[in-house]
Amino acid sequence: MTNDFAPPDSILAATLAAAKRDQQLARADGRPVGRLTDGVRFREMTTYADERGTVVELFDPRWNWHPDPLVFVYSFTIRPGMVKGWNLHQEHEDRYFILQGEMELVLFDPRPDSATSGEVCRIVLSEFNRRIVNVPKWVWHADHNIGSKDVVVVNFPTTAYNHDNPDKYRLPIDTDLIPYRFPNARGGG
Repeated sequence: MTNDFAPPDSILAATLAAAKRDQQLARADGRPVGRLTDGVRFREMTTYADERGTVVELFDPRWNWHPDPLVFVYSFTIRPGMVKGWNLHQEHEDRYFILQGEMELVLFDPRPDSATSGEVCRIVLSEFNRRIVNVPKWVWHADHNIGSKDVVVVNFPTTAYNHDNPDKYRLPIDTDLIPYRFPNARGGG
């Protein structure tokens, strides 16, 4: 990195030479720069507030947002700085809704016939911009709390959990098989 403003032997030139320029995250119209993993869809949710508190709808089959019915629901939390993942499901999709906190959902698409095969997709979900998002079958995903309080997630998977034969495959968060790193994060699959 060079800067014609700074003399070559100055502190400014030395610090700029060591600096990394921010990457573009959004276009001028507000749309994200990266593309979504093939098969991922969102439904924006409105949180209604008044002097008593808030209310937000979590799921309604009348929305026709997802073709699979509501069959099972559970909630999980992630503590600040922690990562849950990498996980993959062969038989069902996850459908996440954030109740509290800020979470980075990172997807890696290993599906050979997918339009986004080999790509990483990073989605930030938060209580400040609520929406429901699905994670397609056969896509590795990791959930990283990037906020300062516990993340509370409600999941509406497309099949009920099979306690006898869980549909969950795991890789460590620092695997070399996925081109993404979680700096300073703790946790695992």
